[in-house]
Amino acid sequence: MRNSSPRPSRRGVLFGGAVIAAGTVAAACTSNDEKDTSPVAQTGAAGGDNDKPGKQVTIGFSAPAADHGWIAAIAKNAQAQAKKYSDVTFRSVEPTNDINQQISAVESLISAKVGALVLLPNDGEQLNQVARKAMDAGIPVVNLDRVFPDKLSYRTWIGGDNYGMGVSAGHYVGKRLKQKGVSNPVIVEVQGIATLPLTQERSKGFADALKSYGYTVTAKQDAKFTVETGNQVASNLLQAHKKIDALWNHDDDQGVGVLAAIKQSGRKEFFMVGGAGSANAMREIKAGGGVLEATVTYPPTMAASAVRLARLIAQGKGMADLVELQVPQSVTLASETVTKDNVDRYMPLGFES
Repeated sequence: MRNSSPRPSRRGVLFGGAVIAAGTVAAACTSNDEKDTSPVAQTGAAGGDNDKPGKQVTIGFSAPAADHGWIAAIAKNAQAQAKKYSDVTFRSVEPTNDINQQISAVESLISAKVGALVLLPNDGEQLNQVARKAMDAGIPVVNLDRVFPDKLSYRTWIGGDNYGMGVSAGHYVGKRLKQKGVSNPVIVEVQGIATLPLTQERSKGFADALKSYGYTVTAKQDAKFTVETGNQVASNLLQAHKKIDALWNHDDDQGVGVLAAIKQSGRKEFFMVGGAGSANAMREIKAGGGVLEATVTYPPTMAASAVRLARLIAQGKGMADLVELQVPQSVTLASETVTKDNVDRYMPLGFES
């Protein structure tokens, strides 16, 4: 993890999960499994001449195993975006949570001499050297989300804004409490993994935004990014505080457990803000009647954007909406606030938890 922008991933390297062997490079499937209804990026209208077919390019792709909804959506968005281009061949390696196997998988993409590489590392520091090897071999690397410490290891970084997530959540909470005329609110926070820089950045953004309204966090506890722990932590906070005014949960995957605990308690005196922008959270927001009023995004659609950028870089093109001739060195995505008023616009971008 690094300490300066671009910020590290919403997902830490502490996640477990079954290890899937990473071996021979294979062309990825471009159609979703029939049983899988997870939305993928809806990329809108053509972006000028850049979307017209150009030089044929092969884009390699490597990411961790899809053991969480957000990670699963990363792979789906990348594959779906690549499918839109007749000039792109998408070559994916088996996803894995094993560092050494991901290194071997990336080396196989280097040996295959792909035209560009989109890489979401399990750990940016430990995958730094193999990414540098790709760059030294003339293969531009689009570093997705979890950043490599060496800027010579990637051509472009694209990812979310963890601090910005906290700011967006804090502003929503602060404005709502001011509207309600609450002067000394009880605000609780359900974090991901407290020791991770990404969690610390989210908490700092939340605290900084709340401070502008004269508010502070009453209590916070980390829930390890899991449904089970989310349920336990929410139950503990509900028992510890007989009255709550607002709750921010950092992660919509663990939010499944948080919401279950709240519903089981029957408590409705407070409102809740989620984090990351899952489809099930958006459906809950749209249905109304519950405590969940909003979620702040950390979009897995960044994978689709990464494929677009990799294609442009491999074809020697820049971004159509910029004056400059080359793709930028880094792109930090905004954390947007999804409420009942705009949820229909964001629903196609949500991921299944």
